[in-house]
Amino acid sequence: MPLLVDGRRVRLPRSAAELVRAHPLLEERARLLRGQSVQQVGPQGLLYVQQRELAVTSPKDGSVSILGSDDATTCHIVVLRHTGNGATCLTHCDGTDTKAEVPLIMSSIKSFSDHAQCGRLEVHLVGGFSDDRQLSQKLTHQLLSEFDKQDDDIHLVTLCVTELNDREENENHFPIIYGIAVNIKTAEIYRASFQDRGPEEQLRAARALAGGPMISIYDAKTEQLRIGPYSWTPFPHVDFWLQQDDKQILENLSTSPLAEPPHFVEHIRSTLMFLKKFPSPANILFPGNKALLYKKNEDGLWEKISPGS
Repeated sequence: MPLLVDGRRVRLPRSAAELVRAHPLLEERARLLRGQSVQQVGPQGLLYVQQRELAVTSPKDGSVSILGSDDATTCHIVVLRHTGNGATCLTHCDGTDTKAEVPLIMSSIKSFSDHAQCGRLEVHLVGGFSDDRQLSQKLTHQLLSEFDKQDDDIHLVTLCVTELNDREENENHFPIIYGIAVNIKTAEIYRASFQDRGPEEQLRAARALAGGPMISIYDAKTEQLRIGPYSWTPFPHVDFWLQQDDKQILENLSTSPLAEPPHFVEHIRSTLMFLKKFPSPANILFPGNKALLYKKNEDGLWEKISPGS
């Protein structure tokens, strides 16, 4: 079944701008989202989703009440929600394998057994800008196309991507929105930034930089964040990259050098250092080759738990 807007079948256009012109409600929702001020989201009740990660939960979750992600330049943040049971999935897509990722997003929502009750699937796409290499434009098109190919009706509710999320300054283009959060209980989606991107921020970033695929990181039934076990091959020329100045790192390891947030280079350097220190993570980072498990404590913060506890 197709992608729908306002209950009508969408004819996929060449650009996001064309799509919103045909559907004024989409345009209005994008305008309202862009106009919001950015909220600083604290760590309590938050599950932060990194690039190429996916997390899904529902309002029944007693630990996690907010899913969020930021630092999206050419990347898109996707929220898929079932209005009947409130099951909500948030993922940070970079265009690596959109064809495989969208079915993964769909099946994560369907894993909630009561998904067949009345209600509908609603999707929200946010991120990207008018970048020189048109990577955002390509990702927007891939996501819309893949959601359109799914068997279920999917209602496109928010489209604030690429040229709809673009601002120009001194002839350079930047995203307006870099990050969003979704409140699992109320379904509110809002502009957000995050100080705490943990737990195991470096380890998770290293997996993505080393080329790992999209993975699910949270088990809503046990309310546990599950990290690994991961494996990767040594990062090619890691010493060479660590010797480069900030400009070289930006130009070669970013999809959009001029639009990155200020901490981008520092983040890449620390991730490269991590990959150098752990060229092969099995057993060293994952004792007994077991996943690292985290659960929210009474204060709403992540706490490491030992397997079997």
